[in-house]
Amino acid sequence: MKKIQMVDLKSQYLKIKEDVDRGIQEVIDTTSFVKGGKVVEFQQELEKYLGVKHVIPTGNGTDALQIALMGLGLQRGDEVITPTFTFIATAEVVALLGLTPVVVDVDPETFNMSVEAVRKAITPKTKAIVPVHLFGQCADMQALMDLAKEHNLYVVEDACQSIGSKYIFDDGRVCQSGCIGNIGCTSFFPSKNLGCYGDGGAIFTNDDDLAARMRAIANHGMVVRYHHDLIGVNSRLDSIQAAVLQAKLPHLDEYIAARQSAAAYYDKAFAGNPHITTPYRDPKSTHVFHQYTLKLSGVDRNAVQAQLKEKGIPAMIYYPVPLHLQKAYQDPRYKQGDFPVAEELCATVLSLPMHTELDEEQLKYITDAVLEAVNQ
Repeated sequence: MKKIQMVDLKSQYLKIKEDVDRGIQEVIDTTSFVKGGKVVEFQQELEKYLGVKHVIPTGNGTDALQIALMGLGLQRGDEVITPTFTFIATAEVVALLGLTPVVVDVDPETFNMSVEAVRKAITPKTKAIVPVHLFGQCADMQALMDLAKEHNLYVVEDACQSIGSKYIFDDGRVCQSGCIGNIGCTSFFPSKNLGCYGDGGAIFTNDDDLAARMRAIANHGMVVRYHHDLIGVNSRLDSIQAAVLQAKLPHLDEYIAARQSAAAYYDKAFAGNPHITTPYRDPKSTHVFHQYTLKLSGVDRNAVQAQLKEKGIPAMIYYPVPLHLQKAYQDPRYKQGDFPVAEELCATVLSLPMHTELDEEQLKYITDAVLEAVNQ
């Protein structure tokens, strides 16, 4: 049996090696390393895949979130609502810009932000909502967009874990995650469903004016060379990373299907076990399984993780501490116990290996080991 990894990028690379190597070699041959043709080609191909007017490549997903908020022209002290159960980048960019992060609890089934919690958190200072499509499944975008319209708020989707996921509205419309709100952001970190071989990210929007503004912000606030109309940053997807992403993009649906197949195997193996709650599938959203995250009960989660490690099975905790209890973001408005769902998840979730190269032998070994650990 192959060594089990959380993400097996080497095996995935070997299947597309010829395309990846050729693309990288083209960049080297042209020496167009920054803003080269590969970046433009990938941008256009991703726009077509997503059905969105504008893709703005960036240096990473965190930059994408920061540039998105900068593009909205928010002012110091404006409030931005985010879930407390997420990776730190979501709140980090809010704080870096001098905005006020307002955190809310999450839904106990989907782990995505609770719409009712968002509703209760809106104040006259609220200017934007940042839903995170956690672990590969969309937040309740229809309800959130209705709420945003009611209160004249921007919606910036953090789709850093959900590229390729689709949201289905009540009227039958189907939209790609990240392409529903005013702006969407994603990350191309290597372990993502669509990942490069370094850092990378992108912004999505259908708003021409916002696109022009954010494109300028990402390029030092410059539209005409050496004429700086806005305060900007330097955030670019380099041509070598674009070449890798261009080779991978045609396989994205295939990668998603492989993850969904592995998730189905896990589901079947764990069905009915009283200690395990498998990932909920929201009928309004497809799930692309950036992570396959269990919720454990009646067992010591950390002991289960340690036992799996002894058997050569990596298992990760995403995330052990919610935003409102992080030392860097301590706020007198919040204390332990204020967000019980998120706090319970931080104490009980465990993510199993999930990637495109998992085979049945590995999946059986993993599931047998998990069941042995929780049933002791």
